[in-house]
Amino acid sequence: MAVFTPVTLDDLGSWMLQFPLGKALAVKGIASGIENSNFFITTEAGEYVLTIFENLNFEQLPFYLKLMRHLADHGVLVPAPVPNAEGELVVALHGKPAAIVSKLEGSSQMSPLPSHCAEVGAMLARMHIAAQDFPLQQANLRSLDWWHETTPKVLPFISDELQHLLRAEVHFQDAFDSTAIYRALPRGPIHADLFRNNVMFVGEQLTGFFDFYFAGCDTWIFDVAVTVNDWCIDVATGELDVDRVNALINAYHRVRPFTKDEGVAWQPMLRAAALRFWLSRLYDYYQPRDAEMLTPHDPAHFERILRLRESLPVPHLPTNL
Repeated sequence: MAVFTPVTLDDLGSWMLQFPLGKALAVKGIASGIENSNFFITTEAGEYVLTIFENLNFEQLPFYLKLMRHLADHGVLVPAPVPNAEGELVVALHGKPAAIVSKLEGSSQMSPLPSHCAEVGAMLARMHIAAQDFPLQQANLRSLDWWHETTPKVLPFISDELQHLLRAEVHFQDAFDSTAIYRALPRGPIHADLFRNNVMFVGEQLTGFFDFYFAGCDTWIFDVAVTVNDWCIDVATGELDVDRVNALINAYHRVRPFTKDEGVAWQPMLRAAALRFWLSRLYDYYQPRDAEMLTPHDPAHFERILRLRESLPVPHLPTNL
């Protein structure tokens, strides 16, 4: 993620003593994303990722880190948080909450084939099943309430046409949220940000999901929609690639079959997933925060995706009818 809070080797000297990792030998900022300060750190025990949290607080963070630990214990490929000598997963660094997790092998697959998408779909289904008995609860903090809170903050910066599009989609999602179909959708902890740069591969073998710091309890089909809207599109146009879509949703369905209600909700949830990221990119673009190595994402990308999901039919979900 972007670096808002710089960290040097000198900063880590005494701070690392509380972890069973030995001395820090090197630290390097990670120049992607816009939410937290992330660093690769090399220690005497190996390579890890250090995150300083810029928005989440000490009370919120146990949900994310304990969820990762729970998933790892259930065979889902995720980074393992490293506790300090007192068993704490979240500790202060420069007065902000921080955590260390294991570093996944491989690299992100930015030009995925259907085979990559199938791997992602199957692992996402396994993640949803494994998280069903996770005891902590926390809402998806970037869902409907956040959309209502954030929309007025971006309206003054956008054209009348875009204001109309944004208001109309929030109204549509409000209406769908009140339906019996929406209330019947299976739900539990979700990743909520499973983009290509948050998954690692070695060749065509998936080695892990990471960056769980938007996770929360929401509908599983929303998580699938977020994933499809990034993994299964032509990046230049936002149009769905049918082969990749089918590879991902069929692989998911074989592990955790979709319900009839999820089939009805599929297109509305693809719209909701596009809205969520269009709105957050509008906010980050027009209300930027200072950070080293920070480049806000272009909001127009998810505006295009939202318009397409509103206007064009989408591949049907396989469901147990």
